[in-house]
Amino acid sequence: MTLIRPDLDTLPAYVPGKTIPGAIKLASNEVALPPTPKVLAAMAEAAATGNRYPDLAVTGLTARLAEARGVAPERIAVGCGSVSLCQQLVQATCREPTDEVVFAWRSFEAYPIVSQIGGATIRTVPIDAEFRHDVDAMAAAVGPNTRLVFVCSPNNPTGTVVTRAELERLLAAVPSDVLVALDEAYHEYVTDPDAVDGMALIDEHPNLVVLRTFSKAYRLAAVRVGYAIGSPEVATALRKVCSPFSVSTIAQAAAIAALDDEEALLSGCASVIEERVRVRDALVDAGFTVPPTQSNFVWLALGERTAPFAAHCLDHKVVVRPFHPDGVRVTVSTPEENDAFLAAARAFAG
Repeated sequence: MTLIRPDLDTLPAYVPGKTIPGAIKLASNEVALPPTPKVLAAMAEAAATGNRYPDLAVTGLTARLAEARGVAPERIAVGCGSVSLCQQLVQATCREPTDEVVFAWRSFEAYPIVSQIGGATIRTVPIDAEFRHDVDAMAAAVGPNTRLVFVCSPNNPTGTVVTRAELERLLAAVPSDVLVALDEAYHEYVTDPDAVDGMALIDEHPNLVVLRTFSKAYRLAAVRVGYAIGSPEVATALRKVCSPFSVSTIAQAAAIAALDDEEALLSGCASVIEERVRVRDALVDAGFTVPPTQSNFVWLALGERTAPFAAHCLDHKVVVRPFHPDGVRVTVSTPEENDAFLAAARAFAG
């Protein structure tokens, strides 16, 4: 008899981007700019109440999100980052080992982890030759035991998007008792007019839930705040399985201030969007296979050259995120840091 679930021996580990002193870290899709002064001030003020428990219901942020997104508060669930919300979705929908979670692969590395933690069966669908979700294959993979489908757009780590037409096709094919979670962590970087915007579809699809985060464009990765918007039934279920007090007082204050200072924060996306085009063009010119990206990172499809490329970049004091044996994800940062990465990449190609 063992004290610990034996299946945890096979649980894939979430691998964070390495932080190496003296090296440029382009492995975690962090934003190079800090929070704005208004957000920092709100965090400092909230820290003074650190002796008190946070608001369990995250009332203030929920109300502010409802106002900002134009939905009723009962349709919102706030969590400790969108990763926690992904795990809560598995817990809320899957209760038997035969219950299935469907997602594309390669996609966000947390999906198989949270699915296995939740005791569900994992069913993956390969991305297509253009490194995009194959929504028709995903629809075909949905069976009588499917409880949850994750769709990541822009897809982490490939940066490609699902179009509105594609998601509508998937939703039309999926039974109404299967929850479809549209993970839009990088929504604020999307410029493709054909890309899906989950908020435009939630009213007509009660089995659709949209996940977003303050970790990326809102520059709050360290404080961990994400949110889900869907039907009141789904939001209530997410709140029921949420770990109590998981959203700190500082995190809630920071997120509210970020929404209040949204224009200043999101203005930083423009330079990233400009730089991602420059970086991708330079990589393609150097001979790398890099799909068009709608996120704040680029994907180099390197296959078996993935590990050697990551090691080469590290030798050049640049930390990238390898997903061996598929490819490497590289955050689009400042022009200076991007130039350092491009120099390393060209040296590898040469």
